[in-house]
Amino acid sequence: MTVRTVAMLTAGGLAPCLSAAIGSLIERYSEIAPDVRIIAYRDGYAGLLTGDSIEVDEQSRRDAHRLLKFGGSPIGNSRVKLTNVADCVKRGLVQEGQDPLHVAAEQLTKDGVDVLHTIGGDDTNTTAADLAAYLHENDYELTVVGLPKTIDNDVVPIRQSLGAWTAAEQGAVFARNIIAEHSSNPRMLIVHEVMGRHCGWLTARTALEHHEWVKGQEFVPGIGNQQQDWDVHAVIVPEDHVDLDHLAERLKTIMDETGCVNLFLSEGAGVEEVVKELEEAGESVPRDPFGHVQLDKVNPGAWFAKQFAHRLGAEKVLVQKSGYFSRSAAANQEDLDLIKQCCDVAVDAALAGTPGVVGHDEERGDELRPIEFPRIKGGKPFDISADWFQGLLKEIGQI
Repeated sequence: MTVRTVAMLTAGGLAPCLSAAIGSLIERYSEIAPDVRIIAYRDGYAGLLTGDSIEVDEQSRRDAHRLLKFGGSPIGNSRVKLTNVADCVKRGLVQEGQDPLHVAAEQLTKDGVDVLHTIGGDDTNTTAADLAAYLHENDYELTVVGLPKTIDNDVVPIRQSLGAWTAAEQGAVFARNIIAEHSSNPRMLIVHEVMGRHCGWLTARTALEHHEWVKGQEFVPGIGNQQQDWDVHAVIVPEDHVDLDHLAERLKTIMDETGCVNLFLSEGAGVEEVVKELEEAGESVPRDPFGHVQLDKVNPGAWFAKQFAHRLGAEKVLVQKSGYFSRSAAANQEDLDLIKQCCDVAVDAALAGTPGVVGHDEERGDELRPIEFPRIKGGKPFDISADWFQGLLKEIGQI
């Protein structure tokens, strides 16, 4: 296969890998296929539909390594699903009566694109698969090679999504300052709400990172500076349906002893209960173009805070979300190493005409390879039986 033009786009929410992945892809192509033209569509699939792209010039190639130090995406993101025609029309990305897949195909044909790199979560990459299938059916061969971006770490069958390690690390940094608020009021309930729609991995890992930080500090208990005030007191994830009354009983004891409770909560925990309450009250449930409940609008953190506040006798309740702080960070070294590995494989696969989403395939011995698109899906549950998580729960007294 002869590759003349490569395009790339980032889509969905941010993660601490997008800028670094763009930089790594440019570096790899410049290293082994310097004659390949590279363009980047702005704002994800929105840019593809409107033909808004950036040409990666020689100066950008030379400076691509600088992108590894930044968060966000230099080429922009959006939440656009090509098979959601009504939403594309509403946004003004296509005209009434147009098929977004056809419009995208026409643009790729016009731009002479041979390879499309999609950097995003399961929605981004399954949308890319829909596009590739449409193009194939219409006699236009395009190799789509995706990279798995999600701080939830919930893509099947990929062992580790790009950016998730950094997001957990940054969530713990966020927690250090938020939990210092325990000293602002007697009987303080602090709910640290962490991103994670269906998967509790990020919440669990963030709690572990913070707990390990606490364990490494030196305290002055004689003047009230003690580990118990700073530590994690409970972790709630979607995969582990806790008994609220039983947990509240334990947390009330902690509140009585220390005057504060620090709860780490996955934003996806309890969503069914919240949605049920809204629907029973006759209220509409806001959803995004992919049909997902808009968690920031239904506000699970506030719901859980309400459930616990009176049970614990809290005088003040603080709900804080670390999501935007965590997801927009620059990748840490652990993620940078993983990004480099995945991008090298992605470029090799692209030049060989092998489509798929690059990651360590849990169903094939953790081999790093382009995983077939039909096998990619979201919502991989967090394994709450993992030794590190069970160890955390034991250390904080939750089990």
